[in-house]
Amino acid sequence: MARRRKGKNVDGILLLDKPLGCTSNSALQKVRYLFDAKKAGHTGSLDPLATGVLPICFGQASKVTAFLLDSNKRYTCTLQLGSTTTSGDKEGDVLLEREITHSSSDIEPALVRFRGEIEQIPPMHSALKHNGQPLYKLARQGIEIERKARKVTILELNCLNYTPDTITLDVLCTKGTYIRTLAQDIGEALGCGAHLSMLRRTLVEPFDCAKLYTIEEIQDLAKLGALKEILLPIDSALSEHPSITLTDEEAKRIQNGLKVSRRDIPDSQMIRLYINNGKNNEFIGIGRLSSDQKLASRRLMRTN
Repeated sequence: MARRRKGKNVDGILLLDKPLGCTSNSALQKVRYLFDAKKAGHTGSLDPLATGVLPICFGQASKVTAFLLDSNKRYTCTLQLGSTTTSGDKEGDVLLEREITHSSSDIEPALVRFRGEIEQIPPMHSALKHNGQPLYKLARQGIEIERKARKVTILELNCLNYTPDTITLDVLCTKGTYIRTLAQDIGEALGCGAHLSMLRRTLVEPFDCAKLYTIEEIQDLAKLGALKEILLPIDSALSEHPSITLTDEEAKRIQNGLKVSRRDIPDSQMIRLYINNGKNNEFIGIGRLSSDQKLASRRLMRTN
């Protein structure tokens, strides 16, 4: 029996441009292989139909994955008007076709209804689980389970382009938002139905996502031995949170599970912790303000 390759200790975050038609896990495994990384995970799946930002967390960066799952996301999506499908996107079978009777002046009044806090019923074609089974697997068997509505917030919703049978939207939303459900609901608001024909994630906060790397680009950089240069530091995932620099003695207390008393502790449940290593500030983990107003550890990094 062949021994499983262990790989190298790689730490950092890669902003991958997930390709069309590829599952998030498949994209992850390809990238992990190219980096020869021992440990890697992604933060929030994208459907095979979707492309765009898929943060890959290597090694120690896996400790911040949960915080990225909670972040806001931005999408560009195109709605095909006049027909609904079994999956809510173009990969499903057509359920119903209806005449498109609205005009461009009806778009904005329809979108207004979906800005702010709304309720969504999760689609059957989703990774949400019922008794340990993903809903999409049940959907493929023709089984439909009753789902409870969930509250999400649409922070921004704007029309980028309109044709007689399509709408392209820019959406900034909170975690847990189903864009295919939003597309279906907007289609119903217009009275003609709709399904998702294109979906691209353009932003995962707090990253600016100005530069994403395709698998082809990563392959080329691997040949040049330049992969480390494209990794973001672990603390870049937490840049919106306050920070504090510890003394060596304070760092030892935190790393030993003890609390630290200081007057300048930020009032926050998420505090970036650093120590000065003589050259620069080194990120050592995440702290929090405890109920007794002291600094306590929340998640610590491995230090060499």
